[in-house]
Amino acid sequence: MTSITSFPATRLALLATSAAICVANVYYAQPLLDLIAADLGLGRAAAGGIVTATQLGSALALLFVVPLGDRFDRKRLMLAQLAALALALAGICAAQRIGSLLGAMLLAGLLGTAMTQGLIASVAAAARAHERGRVVGAVQGGVVLGLLAARVVAGGIADLAGWRAVYALSAVLTVLLAALLWRALPAVPAPARPLPYRQLIGSMVTLLRTDRVLRTRGTIALLMFAVFNIFWSALVLELAGPPHALPHTAIGAFGLVGMIGALGALRAGRLADRGHGERTTGAALLLLCAAWLPLAFTPASLLALAAGIIALDLAVQALHVTNQSLILHGAAGAHSRLIGCYMLFYAVGSGAGALAATAAHAAGGWRLVCLLGAGVSAAALLFWRATVRLPAAAPSADGCRGV
Repeated sequence: MTSITSFPATRLALLATSAAICVANVYYAQPLLDLIAADLGLGRAAAGGIVTATQLGSALALLFVVPLGDRFDRKRLMLAQLAALALALAGICAAQRIGSLLGAMLLAGLLGTAMTQGLIASVAAAARAHERGRVVGAVQGGVVLGLLAARVVAGGIADLAGWRAVYALSAVLTVLLAALLWRALPAVPAPARPLPYRQLIGSMVTLLRTDRVLRTRGTIALLMFAVFNIFWSALVLELAGPPHALPHTAIGAFGLVGMIGALGALRAGRLADRGHGERTTGAALLLLCAAWLPLAFTPASLLALAAGIIALDLAVQALHVTNQSLILHGAAGAHSRLIGCYMLFYAVGSGAGALAATAAHAAGGWRLVCLLGAGVSAAALLFWRATVRLPAAAPSADGCRGV
């Protein structure tokens, strides 16, 4: 497997922008559900299935598609995925029935997720060890921007030209990306002896069982993304009611404040490259706990809310990039599978956090949400403190690390 000398700023910017455009496809539908339902004559239950189909596609990608990067030439694989993604987006534009729309949405979620995580795995595999954190942080920063901007961009375009225009524009951008990435994607050829597909997927279970770094960092990810979704899932419930009673557009704008979290991703990657991954983790977890103090004052102050969002997103993105840098260190040949396994922790934490948030808000309002978020944040800090002293095992030849 080859590695390139460096990632110039222009190439990194293109790769980060590509990650933003790809991941946005997973989230465009959320603010458009009412428009889609009205256009196709759908009820609320059927409209909710659109988001479910997209998220199901994301889960399938992590389990069955992202690991393919450890079997095939990554550059060719991602270019093929981009072509398929453009077709899926065109299918969404043309859909006139719920069945065809759900199928196209599932593919968009699958391929958008596969491309996003494939980009991270590709740059991690191609980068030299001393710059891996920096390049992973830059691409992850693009993911953050895409996640947060998707809802705002989709709503703005839909207001001007309808919901189908959102996916038509995304399809055009995807085709343009394929042309640009033809040269910009790093060359990471297929392994000389690739595992058969069944063994490749089965080896993810082995990684989860034997790789202590993956398990430890995955658990931290599960807890921190539970915290992240506890906040964001409950925020709309809080701001839409008294005393603020904000419109959904204003509530969505608070997501843009979280873009500052991309700065945390960039800085954390550089610190991980210098061997400060554990110190960065400790500082980020402390910040995650502290963020709930200003967030607790949300009913009385939107300024306190903004300050808490900045702290929360900085902490989460710093942890996310540090986690990825550490699990990918010394794991030649298994980058895609490790990313897929790691993101499964993310998916579980996100889902659990969203469910817990709505239940907590219904039972005890914003105060209970903040207590829950602070408690899970403290649990993550304590878990890290209990495991950080364990000696790290040396990587083995197949990229697995010991228990």
